[in-house]
Amino acid sequence: MNMTNQHYPTAPASPLSSASSPNPFNPRSTFLHFFLPTPLILASGIWGTTVSLLERAAQSGCGAVTAKSCGPTPRAGHVNPTCLDWGHGLLNAIGLANPGASAEVELLHQAKQRLAPLGVPLIASIFAGPPAEFGEVARTVAQAHPDMIEVNISCPNVHSEFGEPYAGDPDAAAEVTGQVKDAVAALGIPVIVKLAPNVSSIGRIARAVVAAGADALCVINTMPGLLIDAESGQAILANRSGGISGPAIKPIALKCVYDVRRACPQIPIIGTGGITTGVDAIEMLMAGATAVGVGSAVYYRGPDAIATILAEMVTWLADHHLVDFDAVRGSVHRERIYATAPTGPPIPSV
Repeated sequence: MNMTNQHYPTAPASPLSSASSPNPFNPRSTFLHFFLPTPLILASGIWGTTVSLLERAAQSGCGAVTAKSCGPTPRAGHVNPTCLDWGHGLLNAIGLANPGASAEVELLHQAKQRLAPLGVPLIASIFAGPPAEFGEVARTVAQAHPDMIEVNISCPNVHSEFGEPYAGDPDAAAEVTGQVKDAVAALGIPVIVKLAPNVSSIGRIARAVVAAGADALCVINTMPGLLIDAESGQAILANRSGGISGPAIKPIALKCVYDVRRACPQIPIIGTGGITTGVDAIEMLMAGATAVGVGSAVYYRGPDAIATILAEMVTWLADHHLVDFDAVRGSVHRERIYATAPTGPPIPSV
């Protein structure tokens, strides 16, 4: 897979790493009770749970890193092709490949040991079948003492007659959330619920999982899509459909974060979807995100994408004479002042 793209130039060296920088800036951000080195968070599945790569992400500018999702049993995932660049984003159907929660524990434990000295929290990610199974998987991965657990509720609801994802129904989403919270409550591990964009009201789903105990939200997961090869008349991915990520879903992600912030004004949000540049990340903060998830940018801009995006964010703030990220967070929600329109009827011309 080509890890660079000519549309996204390499940014200059980060001003954060230079003692002589004319714009000294502290990028630290608060998320729940954690003080993150930066507001950027590695999204789940990008660099798996490979300890050295998660450590590299932290060293490159991530304020927190999310491991690849694990489930109750090992999964090989789908056969190739599983991912492609269709020109406006990526379409993937990896198939939740993972070694299973029990095997994941040791990997998470090693990652936690490497990340702790860097001050970068580790987020474990889980999925499962029935709601009670989510609790079992959470209980298993909690043995590694991750700093947070992210719950992927985009899995099909096996109790539903039509296999609707948990993310599509407030009651089902709340039930899964409650199971995970109960499983890790004694350990005090915060629970992040990852919401899907293809629902009738993401704000309604957000309120339901927050009421069920979610400590934070990740907004959003990928958007379902299908690509067809016109010559063969067949779907390109082996799984036929997959999840759209990358630049194409940025407007969708921004709208979902905006809606969730309006629905749940106090809940911390990781805004994820289509973040490729520093300006993208600034816009996500403006929409109401507390922190910004980065995923497909690693494909488009290479393994140093995180550091590059962070440098671009800091440069943007300096160019606009702003001193921190709080200056832009939630700005879209502030009242907009319009010119006053005339109140009387128009005067006819003579």
